[in-house]
Amino acid sequence: MVDHLFADARLAALYDALSAGRGDFAFYLPLVMSAGSVLDVGCGTGELLRLARAAGHTGRLCGLDPADGMLAQARRRSDVEWVLGDLGSAPWRGEFDLVVMTGHAFQVFVTDDELRGALRAVRRALADDGRFAFETRNPAVRAWERWTPDNATEVVATDGARVRVEHGVVEVVGDLVRFTQTCTSSDRVWSEVSSSTLRFLGATHLAAFLSDAGLRVVEQFGDWNGGPSTPGSPEIITVAAPDRSGAGDTPSNSGFE
Repeated sequence: MVDHLFADARLAALYDALSAGRGDFAFYLPLVMSAGSVLDVGCGTGELLRLARAAGHTGRLCGLDPADGMLAQARRRSDVEWVLGDLGSAPWRGEFDLVVMTGHAFQVFVTDDELRGALRAVRRALADDGRFAFETRNPAVRAWERWTPDNATEVVATDGARVRVEHGVVEVVGDLVRFTQTCTSSDRVWSEVSSSTLRFLGATHLAAFLSDAGLRVVEQFGDWNGGPSTPGSPEIITVAAPDRSGAGDTPSNSGFE
């Protein structure tokens, strides 16, 4: 089921304001620009692919998202292929040089079966020499402990209204974190609550799931500046490739191969 945050048109319109200043696009955009064909899984409002077109990308750009609200924002740009759906229904076979999954979208696959199915679909969509780039929050850093009303933010909606956004953790069970996001207009004319669950996988478990899907870790970083992945890094940023040898390679942070 798609989170209310992404399905509701009013909340989806807030997404880019909520994500202003995000550091991941500076990491992903060069990868997109160097690939002839790109699939953005969980593309949301399509901002990354919009930036790629604006920067001169002339190849195939395709955004996949299960949320109508988000794709309604993305479809304002017509020179990108927008597809409503998820990886479970993805028809592609070896069509993409690069698959990306940004904005911690990887963490929405909360069960083993969901994750295995998604990764196998990514592998099928990739060309044999393609790359899969994504990130997940490092569970050791326990980012959810800062998701409290005390750390609320305020953004400006497209109609000029100011909206307060706060998070609250409902429960932590194993590697799953269930939380709410509450958006309230400054004049309190409206308030919307969205519930979400994210999975926090460590690097060892992550590598095992990738291997099961026929993917190998090629590079791994701990932050958006390209720092090494360490136990205290905020992110586990991974570039993976199809594993044609039957065995994974040792991760590095010094180049694709």
